[in-house]
Amino acid sequence: MPAIQSTLTAARKLRKEVDALRFGPPVTHVYNPLVYAWRAHEQYVRRMNPDGTRVLLLGMNPGPWGMAQTGVPFGQISAVRDWIGIDAKIDRPKNEHPKRPIEGLDCARNEVSGERLWGLFRERFHTPDDFFEQHFVANYCPLVFMEAGGKNHTPDKLPALEREPLTQACDAHLRSLIKAIKPEWVVGVGAFAEKCLQRVVDDPAIKITRILHPSPASPAANRGWAAAASAQLVAAGVWKK
Repeated sequence: MPAIQSTLTAARKLRKEVDALRFGPPVTHVYNPLVYAWRAHEQYVRRMNPDGTRVLLLGMNPGPWGMAQTGVPFGQISAVRDWIGIDAKIDRPKNEHPKRPIEGLDCARNEVSGERLWGLFRERFHTPDDFFEQHFVANYCPLVFMEAGGKNHTPDKLPALEREPLTQACDAHLRSLIKAIKPEWVVGVGAFAEKCLQRVVDDPAIKITRILHPSPASPAANRGWAAAASAQLVAAGVWKK
């Protein structure tokens, strides 16, 4: 399982590096699911094709009701638990925000982005084995940032002095992940992820494209995200009709 072991080794390294970073106001709480949800994340990585994958899809960072709860990128509860089959115990972060409790696979809140993303994969591939045979989903940054009132704070909003060491660690991890799984295609889920891929990928044999982010904050995503994303993947040549 060279791809799986290399991916887990890279994730452990990233976990340690980002856990040592410190962030100031307006960020008051930082969750690292690679620490408290590691068992679930490892289960997820082990679903990967051990020989590598043809398509890597990359998101930005965990959502408060997705990977923050489950340890799985875009990890909407029912998709993670009932479709992918993750059942590992999930602990809680040390400094937990009272408005953003970690309830793991018992969380009743719904991550709309994850529901859309994994819902598309479930509809197209039917079984997780068929999906993971050629696909894998990762996040660029593993950390969740929250402000005092509980508002989500995305990595691109961090000040430069805090963002730069985080970017260095996440870029290095992305290079290691790509080296481990040897994708033919890397797909940015949204513009931020695409820019990260364009910055990191230096192999001309690896093709880069992008799909619309499934966030409910995007008016375009709310007008039929699955059809739009599928059309983009077909047009790029990642998927056949």
